[in-house]
Amino acid sequence: MVEGKVYLVGTGPGDPELITIKGLRVMREADVVIYDRLVTEALIKLIPERVEKIYVGKRTGWHTIPQGEIHRIMIERARSGRVVVRLKGGDPFLFGRGGEEAQELKKAGVRFEVVPGVTSALAAPAYAGIPVTHREYSSSVAIVTGHEDPGKEQGFVDLEKLATTVDTIVVLMGVGRLKEIVGELIRGGRNGQTDVAVIEWGATGRQRTITGTLDDIVGKAAVHRISPPAVIVVGEVVRLHRALHWFEGERRCH
Repeated sequence: MVEGKVYLVGTGPGDPELITIKGLRVMREADVVIYDRLVTEALIKLIPERVEKIYVGKRTGWHTIPQGEIHRIMIERARSGRVVVRLKGGDPFLFGRGGEEAQELKKAGVRFEVVPGVTSALAAPAYAGIPVTHREYSSSVAIVTGHEDPGKEQGFVDLEKLATTVDTIVVLMGVGRLKEIVGELIRGGRNGQTDVAVIEWGATGRQRTITGTLDDIVGKAAVHRISPPAVIVVGEVVRLHRALHWFEGERRCH
């Protein structure tokens, strides 16, 4: 029997040209491609017609296919001798459940390989003209999730403790909790006048960026009806957005 294999591939944050050369190659050579909601249609069109395509997209409160079923499909197809590519937005090992999937493959004795991708935590700010580090503004950056597993008794992210320990804080999947996140940072000692950006649909043609401060960003996000997916950036580096923005044109909001 031919031994199958699974590739856990990050496609990047939205711009289809940000996928790596290796990611594109294994996607085109696959027998099966299992893909998420944030994988762009432009990339899906590059998959050969002969390939079995399985959509397993998720959004808050709604899953096309439960995570356990995704594990089963990957293992089953690989055990039948097929090459499986699991396409994931961003990077598979950064808040993408790639680590969990790799554990299940290892447990099942299925060969796998990880193909890293460009994470939205860096790319969305870059497309908004915001370097997350800069010699004059920031020498440290923390990337955290704004949406943790509700089944955990205690979350890993203590924003109050983190508030003043790093220069730049990037929050993924947090726009639905923006008010709570801002409150925790201020309670932790972060100044209410700290600059904040919220970048919606980063690195896509739908990208919008709003900027403000911890004191007023919640109201601005409501006025502009910002919704997921969005990346939150907190720190002085946000000041560079006005001078360095290069991608959005007229879609910036202040």
